[in-house]
This record gives sequence, C-alpha cells and structure tokens, in this order.
Amino acid sequence: MGNLSTPKSVQKLQMALHAKAKAEAGYRFYALYDKISREDILAHAYAQCRSNKGAPGGDGQDFADIEAYGVERWLGELALALRQETYRPDPIRRVFIPKANGKLRPLGISTVRDRVCMTAAMLVLDPIFEADLPPELYAYRSGRNAQQAVIEVEELLFRGHPDVVDADLADYLDPAS
Repeated sequence: MGNLSTPKSVQKLQMALHAKAKAEAGYRFYALYDKISREDILAHAYAQCRSNKGAPGGDGQDFADIEAYGVERWLGELALALRQETYRPDPIRRVFIPKANGKLRPLGISTVRDRVCMTAAMLVLDPIFEADLPPELYAYRSGRNAQQAVIEVEELLFRGHPDVVDADLADYLDPAS
C-alpha cells in the first residue's frame, strides 16, 4: 500500500464529474452507486483508509482481518452490496479521549467497511461539490490548507481590504462546554 497517489482512472472520473458540475450548475447527479462501487474507487478508498491505521469499529474487524480474508474478495462483496443498494452502515463504536483540561472528548469509530464506503463516496462527491465552492473557502478542501488561507488574508489586507472573518466552532454544539 506504499503509493497513495490517486490512480489515473480515478483522476479521470473526478475530472469528468467536476467538469460536468462546473459546466452545468443546475445539473443533479441522482445515481452515483455505479461510481462509488467501481473497483478502482473502492481499491483506492481502501488504500487511503489502510494508510490511516485506524482502530476497529464496533464489529472488531481490522485491516489484518480483511487481508487474511482477501482484500479483493472483501472489496468485491462491498461493491456488490453498493450496486444492489443493500449496503447499510454499521453502528459506530463510541470511545472517550481525555482532553488536556481533564474533560473527555467523545469519538465515534466507524467500521473499516463504513470508512471505505465514506472515502469512496468522498472520492466521487468531492469534485462535484468542489465545483460550486467559491475560491476563498479553504477549510476541508483538498489541495488547500491553513497556511494558504493566511497568505491570502495577508495579501488582501495588504491590498486594502480591512475585514477578516474567521470562525472557530470548537465545542459550539456541546452543551457541557
């Protein structure tokens, strides 16, 4: 799983989806199961999830279990469930991580199967939604980071734009905070 560069076939699909979304702003992509269940999409999603080395979800299955079972077989069964639209996400395992202030932060851990599906969906949906986002948004966008946002803000301030808007919503929805 050493090379995590996006396969050419996945890049080609992403460019086509982005181009369609950009060219026809009102176009709606109704059925994407055929894209998410593609072998190349699922294989790349699995590789990305595998590289994150996450903990097992509620089913206890980890990457070693999948590899013992056979990755291609496992991905084939997942693809079939997606194509037949019988796939349903599993319950999320809840754990609590200690914070520096002594409080506990809840963390939900999805099963590997669900993480692969979510990553596959992101690979397909990201270029579609990316086409609608204005260029000044940096958060949670591939190829963009906080340092680029800071540089953009500095350039705007230098050009005479006096207003900067930033929002940190940490603990915003947590009633205990």
